[in-house]
Parts: sequence; C-alpha cells; structure tokens
Amino acid sequence: MSFSPLSTTDAATHLKVDLIANGIGTQALHETVVAYRANRRAGTHSTKTKATVAGSGKKPWRQKGTGNARSGYKSSPVWSGGGVVFGPHPRDYSKKTNKNVKQLALRKAISSRVNAGEVYLIDPIVLSTPKTRDLVAKLKGGLEKQTTALLVIEELDQNLYLASRNHPHLVTVTGDQVNAEQLLLCDKIFITEGALGKLSARLQK
Repeated sequence: MSFSPLSTTDAATHLKVDLIANGIGTQALHETVVAYRANRRAGTHSTKTKATVAGSGKKPWRQKGTGNARSGYKSSPVWSGGGVVFGPHPRDYSKKTNKNVKQLALRKAISSRVNAGEVYLIDPIVLSTPKTRDLVAKLKGGLEKQTTALLVIEELDQNLYLASRNHPHLVTVTGDQVNAEQLLLCDKIFITEGALGKLSARLQK
C-alpha cells in the first residue's frame, strides 16, 4: 500500500469544498475542541461544607477558662476533618456549539492537516481475521514506531474494529463520525476514498 500525502488539489476535489488556507475558522475550531473536552467531564467532584460534615453541633468545650480558642462546633473549616470552604460541588460542564460552528471547525481541521501534508489517501482495508498484526502489516510503511495515527474508513466491520482497538497508537473512526478534535490529535491521518465521500457530505450540509 502506497503512502503519499494527499495534495490540496486532490483533497478539494474529493471533499467538494474549498480548503481553508488562512486564519479563518481558528476560533470556531478552538471553541469546538473546548466544548468536546468539556462535555466529557463528569462533574462529579464533591466536598462537604460545615453543614454536611458528619457530627453533632455540640460545643467542644466551654467558652471560657480552658485556655483554648473559643469554638462553637466540631465541623468548623479551621479544624482537621471539618468542612471545606468554597470547595468543588457537582456541576454540569457541558457547552453548546451550534451546527455551523462545528462544520466550520471540521473544515478548518481537515484543511490544516491537508495543508501540512499529514493526510494520506489509502485503499480500503479488508481483514479476514481480527488480528492487530494483520492490520499493522497493511499499514506497513505508513505507521512508524511510536507514531500516532487516525484511520478514517467508510464502514467499520467487526474484524477491523477488533484489530484496531488493540493498537496503542491507532484510532479508527468512520467518515460520518470523525470530529475536529480527532483530526488534530494524531501525527498522521489515513483516510479511504469512501470516507472522504462521507466527510464531504457532512461539509456540504
């Protein structure tokens, strides 16, 4: 299998949209990636305030005469084991991004990778067995050691899914599911012609 970078002309022909060669779309790409990462946050972190710490409200000792500071309750934030002041509580970190911004971000992401010569058009990969070594053999010459790669295909069959998920530096996704963040994370992008067609359909909506 040959691995030559996809030219800007060929990419524009397959995608049926003009590639972005300047700073247009940079802000949209930033906002979209931030939103993707924020939406993955669980937001389940929680601390207890002085009102929720377990324990009675009994005064630890009498007000005067002990030589200790005056204290009214054991759950005071100044004590070890007491409540936390201004600590984190469960919250929703999700951000909304409208369709046009996501589409511009996707177009900007693929354009920047094509312009950098990091997108490779490959033939469809067919595996008879779900073995990672067979997939690596198919990508031999394009997937160097410690190189991270994104494999964008038209349809994900069971054998290819099982073979690719065991590779520590390879992420496999279909053309109708790939997003802007995934296009930026890997060193190389291998994409089939069928996947380019699905990506093109998304960019033209």
